[in-house]
Amino acid sequence: MTVTLITGANRGLGYETARRLIKEGHTVYIGARSAERGQAAAAELGARFVQFDVTDDASVDAALLAIDEREGRLDVLVNNAGIWDGIVGVEGVTAESAHAVFATNVVGLVRVTQAAIPLLRKSANPVVVNVSSALGSFWAVTNPERHQSHNAFIVYGSSKAAVSMLTVQYAKALPGIKVNAVEPGFTATDFNARYPGGRPVEESAEVVVRLATIGEDGPTGTFHEDDHELPW
Repeated sequence: MTVTLITGANRGLGYETARRLIKEGHTVYIGARSAERGQAAAAELGARFVQFDVTDDASVDAALLAIDEREGRLDVLVNNAGIWDGIVGVEGVTAESAHAVFATNVVGLVRVTQAAIPLLRKSANPVVVNVSSALGSFWAVTNPERHQSHNAFIVYGSSKAAVSMLTVQYAKALPGIKVNAVEPGFTATDFNARYPGGRPVEESAEVVVRLATIGEDGPTGTFHEDDHELPW
């Protein structure tokens, strides 16, 4: 069975992605900071739980060691964990808030990916999916036909632009591992609770699942939205 780790999977997009991949036959490990919420989600889904915080080296290393000892490899890593500061425009942006967002969205992704690389290299078809955003696409935020161009998400958008660059760089550095980014779309989850009108999480998970289940001839170093590629 395909062994998959999804970060930040105790609710929202990560939870729905886990549900779908379990249905596809994957053995799914969901990672979360809260043991209580993570264990509850794993029990509901029929998944396995590993507790870790993407901002903490020791907890990430311990979680990947536990997967290695139990499974001997990792086939799919979905870097889904992320936060945003809720700030549109410049008012309220601080160095501290920027540090917190980048610590999770960017440095956390690097931390988990680096810890996972030895396990991914043991897989016959290793895949990494980075959950990004069109707010991190230079094309989308400068295209007046895209809603991402209408407001300035200074810190969050910049953090997702960094995720996009990390995707390209990891794809180049790891030719044996397929590394892609996805834009799941504006989704009705707790993450976006203050902004109504998001689409169902089931719809947004489609692109994550599609890239998490690519075959050995699948793409790498690409950015996807729904059923098509998204310009960087």
